[in-house]
Amino acid sequence: MAGGGDNGVLLGMTAANQAQRRGGRGNGGGSMFNVFPLLIIPVVIYTIVAYTTGADMSEGLFEVNMVSGTLAISKGDLLVILGMIMLFMELIKAAGSGTATIINHGLSMMIFVIAMALFLLVGHFATSTFFLLTLMALMDTVAGFVVTIVAARRDLAVGGEG
Repeated sequence: MAGGGDNGVLLGMTAANQAQRRGGRGNGGGSMFNVFPLLIIPVVIYTIVAYTTGADMSEGLFEVNMVSGTLAISKGDLLVILGMIMLFMELIKAAGSGTATIINHGLSMMIFVIAMALFLLVGHFATSTFFLLTLMALMDTVAGFVVTIVAARRDLAVGGEG
């Protein structure tokens, strides 16, 4: 093992230094996409729709005929689908441990707190659709911190306790 194990440590240190210069692991850099919490998009769309057309998110937009019957898609359904897509993208972004990722988690927590306050205090937001969006913001916040902590622990475990 004389010489062989040293190369692995050197490569690991080199990779860690390069990741540090890039601003974190993989895509945890400082681009606007990584800092911007994507779940704000369905929350803002809900706000615009709720105040311009009223809080009725159960109004059907279109129907899909299926063998089992007709599937009616409402405004609320589309917002929940959009929220789920954004939540998935947020979970992918959460694997980083750079500065942009940490800022993203802080902003995601702010979105959750604001959404929860709106749900509890404002009548237009006391719907099941907005409750699901608020729940997604909570999941984004908790899962983001957990994934980042696990990724950081894995990065710091250079060798030894595996």
